[in-house]
Amino acid sequence: MELGLEGKSVVITGGTRGIGLASASAFLEEGASVVIAARKDDELAATKERLSGKGRVLTFRFDALDYRSFYDLADYAASALGTIDVWVNNVGASHPKSSGDEYTEDDLRWTEAMCFESAVHGAQAAFRYMKDHGGAIVNISSLAARVGTAGRSTIYGPLKAAVRLLSANQAAEYAAYGIRVNCVMPGFTMTETVQRSVSDSDKALVEERTLIRRMARPEEIAYPIVFLSSDKASYITGAALEVSGGRDIVLNPMYSYEKSGLL
Repeated sequence: MELGLEGKSVVITGGTRGIGLASASAFLEEGASVVIAARKDDELAATKERLSGKGRVLTFRFDALDYRSFYDLADYAASALGTIDVWVNNVGASHPKSSGDEYTEDDLRWTEAMCFESAVHGAQAAFRYMKDHGGAIVNISSLAARVGTAGRSTIYGPLKAAVRLLSANQAAEYAAYGIRVNCVMPGFTMTETVQRSVSDSDKALVEERTLIRRMARPEEIAYPIVFLSSDKASYITGAALEVSGGRDIVLNPMYSYEKSGLL
């Protein structure tokens, strides 16, 4: 299917690993030019080298904790590529609780900036360059926006739920300018970071509670992101697309496997 992304200009925050990296690769496969933004120079250089054979890749060092970086990124991308057609707000991270099961003020501010404010400033920065010709913004939320997770993700989930609602609000605010805003909610994804840290028991728990009995591959999240950014999704805005393999959709996720004797 021709998605209509040939020659488009794409910005991806947090694009040097995991879902962001897979999305950059997928956009390049569709003929788009991509600006990847991240914090570490060495990772940016390695990513550019890794993807350069697929198409035009530019990099920009930015700090997601500094709101001004988002606007500097937009200025750079628009100057280098002539415009911005697609913006993917992918940057985000969870923060473990501090000693005593309490979040400090610094913990809270860091997580809020990474997981929520980044989507606010990213979209606003993109809007400055999209308002005259339209475009597509995709905010990355999480399955944790729908299913509560206590402990490590206590604050992460509510902030990602806020991103989900923010996306609908942004879609309404930008609609008259021909800008679509959608949200993707990934489930458990086997990124390089997860591969290094996930235990066999964690994998087993995902399998037991997920209709598609495994974690996602990064590209399986990337392709929906690319689709929502494309001309083929021209009538989709304000949507929240969960890409979780059916995690925690029903109370008895193993029903069909047990019934069929395939378990």
